[in-house]
Amino acid sequence: MAEGGEREELLSPSPVSPAKRLCSWPSPQAHHPRGSPGAASGGVGGVGGSCLAPGARPHLQPESLLDCAAKTVAEKWAYERVEERFERIPEPVQRRIVYWSFPRNEREICMYSSFQYPAGGGGEGLPFRRGIRLLDSGSVENVLQVGFHLSGTVTEAATTSEPAVTYKVAISFDRCKITSVTCGCGNKDIFYCAHVVALSLYRIRKPDQVKLRLPISETLFQMNRDQLQKFIQYLITAHHTEVLPTAQKLADEILSSNSEINQVNGAPDPTAGASIDDENCWHLDEEQVKEQVKLFLSQGGYYGSGKQLNSMFAKVREMLRMRDSNGARMLTLITEQFMADPRLTLWRQQGTSMTDKCRQLWDELGALWVCIILNPHCKLEEKSCWLQQLQKWSDLDVCPLEDGNYGHELPNITNALPQNASHSPELLQRGTTTITNLEGWVGHPLDPIGCLFLTLTEACRLNDDGYLENLVLLPSDMNESRPPVYQHVPVATGCPNSHESFLSLALEVALMGMGQQRVMPEGLYAQDKVCRNEEQLLSRLQELQLDDELVQTLQKQCILLLEGGPFSGLGEVIHRESVPMHTFAKYLFSALLPHDPDLSYKLALRAMRLPVLENSTSTGDTSHPHHMVSVVPSRYPRWFTLGHLESQQCELASTMLTAAKGDTLRLRTILEAIQKHIHSSSLIFKLAQDAFKIATPTDSSTDSTLLNVALELGLQVMRMTLSTLNWRRREMVRWLVTCATEVGVRALVSILQSWYTLFTPTEATSIVAATAVSHTTILRLSLDYPQREELASCARTLALQCAMKDPQSCALSALTLCEKDHIAFEAAYQIAIDAATGGMTHSQLFTIARYMELRGYPLRAFKLASLAMSHLNLAYNQDTHPAINDVLWACALSHSLGKNELAALIPLVVKSVHCATVLSDILRRCTVTAPGLAGIPGRRSSGKLMSTDKAPLRQLLDATINAYINTTHSRLTHISPRHYGEFIEFLSKARETFLLPQDGHLQFAQFIDNLKQIYKGKKKLMLLVRERFG
Repeated sequence: MAEGGEREELLSPSPVSPAKRLCSWPSPQAHHPRGSPGAASGGVGGVGGSCLAPGARPHLQPESLLDCAAKTVAEKWAYERVEERFERIPEPVQRRIVYWSFPRNEREICMYSSFQYPAGGGGEGLPFRRGIRLLDSGSVENVLQVGFHLSGTVTEAATTSEPAVTYKVAISFDRCKITSVTCGCGNKDIFYCAHVVALSLYRIRKPDQVKLRLPISETLFQMNRDQLQKFIQYLITAHHTEVLPTAQKLADEILSSNSEINQVNGAPDPTAGASIDDENCWHLDEEQVKEQVKLFLSQGGYYGSGKQLNSMFAKVREMLRMRDSNGARMLTLITEQFMADPRLTLWRQQGTSMTDKCRQLWDELGALWVCIILNPHCKLEEKSCWLQQLQKWSDLDVCPLEDGNYGHELPNITNALPQNASHSPELLQRGTTTITNLEGWVGHPLDPIGCLFLTLTEACRLNDDGYLENLVLLPSDMNESRPPVYQHVPVATGCPNSHESFLSLALEVALMGMGQQRVMPEGLYAQDKVCRNEEQLLSRLQELQLDDELVQTLQKQCILLLEGGPFSGLGEVIHRESVPMHTFAKYLFSALLPHDPDLSYKLALRAMRLPVLENSTSTGDTSHPHHMVSVVPSRYPRWFTLGHLESQQCELASTMLTAAKGDTLRLRTILEAIQKHIHSSSLIFKLAQDAFKIATPTDSSTDSTLLNVALELGLQVMRMTLSTLNWRRREMVRWLVTCATEVGVRALVSILQSWYTLFTPTEATSIVAATAVSHTTILRLSLDYPQREELASCARTLALQCAMKDPQSCALSALTLCEKDHIAFEAAYQIAIDAATGGMTHSQLFTIARYMELRGYPLRAFKLASLAMSHLNLAYNQDTHPAINDVLWACALSHSLGKNELAALIPLVVKSVHCATVLSDILRRCTVTAPGLAGIPGRRSSGKLMSTDKAPLRQLLDATINAYINTTHSRLTHISPRHYGEFIEFLSKARETFLLPQDGHLQFAQFIDNLKQIYKGKKKLMLLVRERFG
């Protein structure tokens, strides 16, 4: 039934359409045998009990011959063909054909009422689920089937915000397909609304409760003239406001002998089914498909538009799986909108590439067309038509290339190969080989391997009859991850390998495709697509349950890949630019391991290589430097996905390490492969951590072999990162010490003795040695005295070696590590003293000096502090310098030692410190207490306070006054009014220092007079000076 206004559609005539074919009225005997009064009324079950609902018949009771024939005819033949074929059709036969013409499979209703079937799960808002709820709640009423037309009402229950609403629904159908739907809800979508779903499921599930009538033309044919006139007049009276103008127009045309309506034999009947020439397909709103695709494309990837388009592609795949002709029809509509995308013209004008999201959509579009063209059930004329259409699209200027580029087409590498060449010897290098497959099957825009795999597995897929029931009963998240179930379907007996099944062929195709040696394509998108395509294929392979037959196929194919020569990416020799096989090999290893461990390890170890990072330069590179120009670009393309490929290499190695736990020989072989082929220190460190975790489970004993592998990997990481920057280096060093501790005391001794090949001096002293001799380590290893002494001796030796190599960073750590050994401690102290005159900074020396004082060596601390002072230079304005505390500490130390030490330090202070406030602070502290209070044996304190008029404080006092004078002039040079108050406070502090000597007040007065004279231009400031100081 055509769509439009509901009452107009139901009651008003319209031009002839496929759903309203012309029906003539032959003699009564042609269709209705006499003696069957009332046969046109009643329910579905009008023929003696043979019309039970599908599934309601007892299991052992066969269908009647009438039903068997009617089911086949109803599905295959247009009803018009039946009428033409047979001169007389008994009414019971007509009824059964009409009855069986309605769709019988709920899956098809589900397919046309949601994007998400079957693998999207579907939330509560899916039209199919909503339709089931409406059906179960008794919302479907007044269901009537008249010929090939079903009508009824569906009521939406009232809510807190909306009253109950009843919608009229009409469905036309033909040959078990819904050909037209109309609903009063005004649904504007690609697929059916919940009300159409509810009415359709009512007819499928409750056919015995549906009133069934033959096409209306058959009923009218049984009426005489008076009955027809009464029928028409009652109809007009019931709907006079809607149909009266149309009725009068038709009456005028019928009464006119020359009218067009009188030139046609018969009249349209919307309930009589489709005509012979009509295309038999499910109802699909083409305008809505166009509008939605156009809308999604205009959003440019935002708001989930890419997800919606992928859902539409998934719906096309589902239709193709169901052999529904709307699959190709819908894809054609989608392609038309893609070709009309205004961005194509813009990209072409600018000579730029389309976005990655758009490329993915175009790739999927191309792959779907491959599926359609290669469909074995497709007719030749259909293929020819589609190929012509594809050629038309391809000839358009806006049609993008396969790589999604405009304006800079890449060279066709395949065409550049010599036609007669098998392998050019010039391309061979030592450790490499020619790439005979420059265009890879995996990652190809048309996805040939994926299409073949899906085609072959589809033939083996078991129908999940319980899916719809589960869709209703189970939560939506439990339906999303249900893997398909496959069975072996043997290949036709005429084939050479008749014992093979389509499922084993699918596995073989996937393994051949992913194992193909192929060049890494250029560009980020193409390389990313190779990775994504491989992951998609592997996820499909993992859905296969490997039985004996598939395991045999797997073993055979793996052996062929290992022996496959230049065609195989797992061959003995591969080209430097060959796409790595790590992800593929990881799947093969896991799948083969339970069945053939030797083969699985051999294959995985072979796949560990990553030639593009390995040194494979040979003389062949220079003897023919330009040979490959005609085949591949002269420079190697940038490997944008190298990081991902390296991580997959690491995953493969980790998988093997886990599987080989406890097997010493295999672990040693895997370790050698890791050390040879993995070039990222971060990834080797990750492997070391993984091995450590596996080797030291919390609930079982430690695996010493795997633990030693972890240690070996950790040592390699140390060597790799020793001379390079790595932000995780400190973490790596700490982890290695932990691992060595877990291995045992011999491992700790070993890394202490060979520290120079593994650690920097700072790391060796502050982390490695300190941790090795810590109390925690001793308890962890339960060390006896000789073992503790051995570790301590190694740590002291390391400390002295590090201090000699880098005294600035290691002197303090060396002193700490050598505390318990007098000879070693003296040696470390001497190293510090020797280095003090060299490159050590004042902060390093002050730190060591404080340490020496803390350890009870005040004189040594004073010596180091004096050396530190000679390295220091504190300017007049550096009153917040971090070294100030060290200077104050050094002066306090010398003061506590006695007058002689203070006298030795003050000249150094005067020379190094020019900040007046710091000098005045030192001067004040030295006058508060008497010197020599440290209590050094053999020395005696006088107990007298020191005078600033005598040495050594006189020198300090003069330096402080000069510093105040110089600082004052410096500050006045660039002073601003907002700093006047701060300056006056500074002069107040200066006066305190000036007043310390007996003639200090005269000096200060003279100083103030000089300021007034020199800076008399700063009147406001000088006024403030007079107010404060006179």
